[in-house]
Amino acid sequence: MPRMWSESTEGRGRELRLVLWPHRSMPRAGQMAVVAGAYAIGTIPLYGLLGTSLFWGVLPCVLLAVALLWWGLERSRRDGRTVEELAADRGMVRLVRTEPDGSEREWSCHSRWTRVTLHRSEGPVPNYVTLRGMGREVEIGAFLSEDERVALHGELLDALASLRSS
Repeated sequence: MPRMWSESTEGRGRELRLVLWPHRSMPRAGQMAVVAGAYAIGTIPLYGLLGTSLFWGVLPCVLLAVALLWWGLERSRRDGRTVEELAADRGMVRLVRTEPDGSEREWSCHSRWTRVTLHRSEGPVPNYVTLRGMGREVEIGAFLSEDERVALHGELLDALASLRSS
C-alpha cells in the first residue's frame, strides 16, 4: 500500500501522521515509450497504403488512437497526484485530501469521538473505509485496492486506540 506513517512527540504530545497516495506504476519515460510504441505499431499498416487515397482515411484513425492513449495516460498521471494526509493526536484527528488540481478538502474531529468504519458491502465499493465524527462521515483511501483498504482499517483502529491509551 502506498503510504507512510510517522510519529512525533514535539509540541502538545504524541502525534501520528499518515500520508496516502495512489499507485504510480509507470514513470514518465515508460509512458512516452508506450505512446511511441503504439505510434510505431499503428503506422505499420500505413506502409502498404502509401500513395493511395486509403492512406488518408486510415492515418487520422491511427493518430486519434495514439492521441487517446496519450490522453488516458496523462489523465491517470494527473489523478495520481491525489494525496490524503491524516494527523492524529490525543485532541484531534484531521484529514486533508489534496485533489489533483491542488484544491483541498478538510475534515476534523476530536479523537475521542472519531470512529473508523469498514463497510464490507454497503459502500460504493467493497471494503469502503470511512471516518465518522462531528456529524460527518468521510472516506479515506478511495484510490486503494480492496485488500489495502482492509489493511488500512486495521492500522487506523490500532493507531487511534494507541492514542487514546497514551
